[in-house]
Amino acid sequence: MSESIQLKQSIVVRSRPDVLYRLALEPRRRAKWDKNFVSAAYEGGDGRLTNNALVRFKFRRQLLGLAFTAKYGQLQPPQRGGWESVRHVGPLEKLTQAWSFKPMPGGTEVTLSMNARVRYRWIRAPIERVLNNMLVSTLIELQRTVDAQGAQLMEDVGKELAEKQRAEQKAAKDAARAAKKRR
Repeated sequence: MSESIQLKQSIVVRSRPDVLYRLALEPRRRAKWDKNFVSAAYEGGDGRLTNNALVRFKFRRQLLGLAFTAKYGQLQPPQRGGWESVRHVGPLEKLTQAWSFKPMPGGTEVTLSMNARVRYRWIRAPIERVLNNMLVSTLIELQRTVDAQGAQLMEDVGKELAEKQRAEQKAAKDAARAAKKRR
């Protein structure tokens, strides 16, 4: 029985939607800045960003070096676009990625959604962590590509949040131990 994973994050990037659309969805450009991919290239055809265009992606070694083919769809430049895997990707039955770019004062709100169907229930939690890390790092790298200062701020806020969560977890464990000793 397959398990679904749905992830979604938004950030504001100081750039125009059309620039971000091309960076995020054009395979050759994506492979240059996104550290999650080793390569990305069109398969056959005329090599243009169009609906139903097939693209061959290859993840870096830390993501098991998986290579897969994806089909582009729902392209509406410069508002949104995405792709879905044609066949399974390692332990995933299906992997989809969708981008939306909403202009706003001072930049563009970029939303990245990832959906996956895991083939085996026991691997859901580790795969969800990997995909979430991939989603966050992709958004940070996109922001760093066009706005290094804003990306550093976002990374610092993320680290502070992670430290705060660790401290809260430690405090909860310590409180539980203290309560156990009092019994």
